[in-house]
Order: sequence, then C-alpha cells, then structure tokens
Amino acid sequence: MKAVKKIAMWIGAGILFHLIVVFTGNAHLYNTLENTVFQGRLGPSIAEFQIFSNREVLARNNQPWPISSMANQKEVSPETEVKFEELGTVAFLVIHKDSIIKEQYWEGYSANSKSNSFSMAKSILNIAIGSLIREGKIKSLDDPIALYLPKFDVSKFPELSIRHLLQMSSGINFDENYINPFAYPAKANYGDDLINLTYSYKVTKQPGEQFEYRSGNSQLLSFIIEKASEMSTSQYVSEKIWKKIGAKNDALWSLDKPEGKEKAFCCFNSNARDFARIGKLFLQQGVWGKDTIVDAEFVKASLSEAPIIDVDNNPCKRYGLHWWLHNHDGREVFYARGILGQYIAVIPDLDLIMVRLGHKRIKPNGVEAPPDLDIYLQEAISFVRSAS
Repeated sequence: MKAVKKIAMWIGAGILFHLIVVFTGNAHLYNTLENTVFQGRLGPSIAEFQIFSNREVLARNNQPWPISSMANQKEVSPETEVKFEELGTVAFLVIHKDSIIKEQYWEGYSANSKSNSFSMAKSILNIAIGSLIREGKIKSLDDPIALYLPKFDVSKFPELSIRHLLQMSSGINFDENYINPFAYPAKANYGDDLINLTYSYKVTKQPGEQFEYRSGNSQLLSFIIEKASEMSTSQYVSEKIWKKIGAKNDALWSLDKPEGKEKAFCCFNSNARDFARIGKLFLQQGVWGKDTIVDAEFVKASLSEAPIIDVDNNPCKRYGLHWWLHNHDGREVFYARGILGQYIAVIPDLDLIMVRLGHKRIKPNGVEAPPDLDIYLQEAISFVRSAS
C-alpha cells in the first residue's frame, strides 16, 4: 500500500510539474534537460546540430587553401598539447600569408568535420549587415530598427539602431546567463519560437551608452537581415558570403523548429578551414578576389573600439561591431569567439589567421579576453616563426 501511495505521489508531482511548465510557457525545459543534464553536461555541445532542425548554407566554387611547404614540420609544444587535451580541442589551424602552416585534429575530427561555432556566428551576422549596406538594402548602421521590425516595441527609445545592436549597447533587458534554464540563451537554444521569445523583451535603458553582451541583440539582427534581403538568413549568407569566399562545405544553421528561424546568435556549424575564410575576408578589408563583399569603411568601423562604457564603467576597448578586439604582446588582434573556446583570430601585422575549435575554454576574468586565447595565439606565432 505504501508503495502504491509513493508511486501515486510521484505521478502527481510529475503531472503538477508538467502543468507548471506548460502554463508558464517553459516547455523548453524538457528539451534543455534532455540535451544537457541528462547527457552529463550543464550546457550545450559542439555537435548539437545533430539533434536540431537545420537549414543549409550552400557552398560553391571551392577555393582550396594552399599548403605551405613548411606545413606541420613542427609539433605543438608539450605545454600547449597538455592544454589542448585539458580543454578538449578538436581542431587547431594556423594560416600564414594565405597558406596553411599548421593543422591538427583530435577525437576523429577532420578538415571536413562540422562543429558548432556558438557565438562566432555573431561575426557572420556582422558581415551580412555590411553586405546589405553595400547593396543599399540597409541605408545605414544608424537606421532605427523600427524601420525593419515595426512590431518590436521601441516606443520608449525609438532611436534604437542597428549600430546599437552590433555594439551590444541596445539597452534591451535580455538576460544572458548560460546556467539559468529560464534565461534567454536556454529558451532561445532549446525553445521553438524565437520570434515571440525575442519580442517579449523590452528596451529598458538608453541605447548606445553601455556594453552589455546579449545574444538577443544578434537574433534581432537576423530578423533585420531577413526583412532587408527578403531571404532567410541562411540563404542570404550562402548567396552573398559563403559561396563568394570559396567555402568547401555546405554549412548548417540550426533552427528553432522545422522550417523555422535560424538560431542566429549561435549555431552556425562548419569546419576549421571554412571558418578561417571569415577571418581572411576581414584581413583583406572585405574583398575576396574580384568581389567586394563589404566596404573597407565598414570593416574599419567593425574593428574599431565602440565609443561606449564597459561593464566596469571604463571605456569599452574589447569590442567593435560584433567582433572582439584584443592585444597580444603588443600586437592588435581581432577575433570571433564562442562560449566553448571557438575562435577565429587574426593578427594583421603577421598576416596570421588562427582557428581553434573544442569543448571547453578558460573562463574570462572580468573584461579580459579568455586566457586560453593567448595560449593559442602564442602557439600560432611560434609556427609562423619556424616557417620564416
């Protein structure tokens, strides 16, 4: 009898939990738990595209990377190899003067293996915005977003612009917490209605004043790209970027549901060699072969410090327009980054592009760059020196 009562109690608790989840609009919790906690993780994985619906970002006219005659003649230092293993590195690629000089993979990954970019996707959105400006489909970075998204409530701050979204200074109350299952990132990644979710947030602070990293800003940019281009974000990126930069493999952009919206704040899935092309495009000031994909002025603006205050109330020196900025031993670096240590990093004065993909990173301290970035950059520089 006690066993029957206990079973009934658990069934009742389960029904109550289900009703609470449904009626509070948190059905995403089932998907979240199934794909994180029940998999032994507290967050997403680099292979989650396998469980989501995806839209193809088609590649055409592959332009293979040249292989340097000095490629892979030097091994990764023992100290860095230890870090690679500790942090679950699956790909490390170094390109110098347009040629591969170091390439290494782990865990069965290869030059054609797909991995989630996470927030590196944000820098791809930047390029799409720049391309639309060049085409005249977006007039200016300072266009109010209301011109493109009239249903998003900006009544208190109608001046909210595309530039503010790119700067991460929108003043929208998106909650950026990667552990809280009720925060925007979990709802956006594991939910199935990005439009209603994103539109449920409000502009609560003056735009253009303070840096606050928020993935919802990037999702709004994707909606603007769709409106201005009259294409899905995947199709626009395919036609205007991915095909033009000679990507070898079709990429996959994960969706909130079948035939739904791109989870554009993250979830662009590709490989190290093709990710490196994103860095090369900006290293070449927006030009690829005979195509100018974004104007040099847009590249300059994207890689310049945003004139806003950082979270420590000092001038923001680490961010431009959906690109991160860094100084490594006196050398200027611009880079895209993802939450699990995904990096596309460029050192212009060395003509160097580095891509690292993997499962973990070292958590940033305050406004500093993640410490593992400098480990990878130093190792990449060592290969440049050995090849010189």
